[in-house]
Amino acid sequence: MESSSQPPSDSRRRRAVNRRHRAGIVPPAVLKLAVAEPATRLPESRPGVRRAVVPGGLLDLAAGNRAEEEDLAGSATAADGPRRDGNRRRRLTLTGLVLTAVLSAVMLVATLVNWAPDGPPPRELTTGERERLAAMRVTNYRELRAGLHVTAGSGATRTDLLGWVDWARGLAYLDVGGPGAGASRGLAQATPTVLVVRPDPAAVPTPAMPPLVPPADGWRLPADRRLDPLLGLIFALAADRPDEVDGWLGRWVDREHLSGEPVDVLEISTPGPGASPTRTPTASDAGTPTRYWLDPAGRLHRVQADVAGVGPVTVALNRADRPTLRPVEALGGRPGLPRALTAAERDRWRRLPARLRSAGGATVALTVPVSAATNLRGSGWLSWTSGTAYLGVTDLDADGRRTLVRHHGRKITRIDDATTGGAARPPLPPPTAGWRAGPHRTEALDPLVAAALRAAQRSGVPGSAQRVRGDTLTGSTVDVVQVDTARGPLRYWVDRDGMLRRLELPTRAGAWAQLDLTPGRVPRLTPPPAKR
Repeated sequence: MESSSQPPSDSRRRRAVNRRHRAGIVPPAVLKLAVAEPATRLPESRPGVRRAVVPGGLLDLAAGNRAEEEDLAGSATAADGPRRDGNRRRRLTLTGLVLTAVLSAVMLVATLVNWAPDGPPPRELTTGERERLAAMRVTNYRELRAGLHVTAGSGATRTDLLGWVDWARGLAYLDVGGPGAGASRGLAQATPTVLVVRPDPAAVPTPAMPPLVPPADGWRLPADRRLDPLLGLIFALAADRPDEVDGWLGRWVDREHLSGEPVDVLEISTPGPGASPTRTPTASDAGTPTRYWLDPAGRLHRVQADVAGVGPVTVALNRADRPTLRPVEALGGRPGLPRALTAAERDRWRRLPARLRSAGGATVALTVPVSAATNLRGSGWLSWTSGTAYLGVTDLDADGRRTLVRHHGRKITRIDDATTGGAARPPLPPPTAGWRAGPHRTEALDPLVAAALRAAQRSGVPGSAQRVRGDTLTGSTVDVVQVDTARGPLRYWVDRDGMLRRLELPTRAGAWAQLDLTPGRVPRLTPPPAKR
């Protein structure tokens, strides 16, 4: 019995206190005992976390936590400077990454905008494409005219031609420029058979469109024929009838847009550039395919070819630029509508010889494009009263020396004068000696001068006359009357007063020679008798 009433042992008492402490219940007796006992601290299990068995209860644990916070605050204050540097580096890195991302996005968008998927591969021509090619030249002919930009060669040898072509009338009018133009720099007009140029060595190399109204003077036949292949290519792009469909052999290459219009790029292996598609290819055509840019209506917009002796050639057509072209007088002037003379015109034509005899004579100026190596210029006088003409003539392509020419009746004599100076009038009085007859390089002007003298004969002008067109000359209105002769057509420019103002005659080269007359008093044209 005594044993059961004894107080519990110390070990049992401690176990009870520990159970109450874990449950958060601290008896007053235990608090009283903890004053003399030191706190037993367990080793730290993790950095920054402190564990302790606090016999004194919650107050001692709170005090330990405050000490920990003070230690952490001191550590943060000491590390504040390095942390700011790290934050700044992180911000700079992020900014660079953002800028790189933006730049990549911009480049991606630009690439997507400009990117186009590859079109279909080249293939053989379809029947419809060959039919468009066969109708291409007749389409050009029916549309009459187009603007031109021709590029021949490349680099320092490049020649540029800007202007227009009239396929229906067979006329091209161009400004020749570019670094490789050379002696051809200036203006050019051409038909399929004749080319005349107006050289301008001082012109700037950059080509420009020629003036719509061409200059009246300075035209000549060129000695340099480098433009001939280019003109042949231009004129060969038109015909008055379609070509054979089977004559076009080649392939479809690509689809493009020119001047806002879709075009097919067609590469033709034969024929060679500038030739009829039905002719037999030559050795010069081998390996030089020609490309045509054709719209769905069969209208040509561009041609690329490799021309022998010239190199790569591109012909670009501007179908919206198509003014009416006026050929220069060396090519025969404006075309007209030939018709029979009216009653008033027949009356003036009948009275022309008497009108010339009453005028007595005229001052004359000649322009005679004979050939590529001979271009004559002359001036002087003729007398219808005495049937005499006296002229000074210069060949532009010779050494510049002047030749004196005298027509008297049926006799024609000449003197090679040592004087130079172009087409200046001959000296007065005429020389008394040294005149010689016979062939001469200036003899191409003789038919024109002889026709001017015969116009005053009482028998009149032989042949049937018809009016070709009306025109103007030095401010006077004239009728251009044409008479067919054994030498070819001869044109008389007669003003409304019945006076002859000009005579025109084609030369062997196909260009037209002019003799302009200004009626008035003339000096004595026969040489004085030789002294004995």
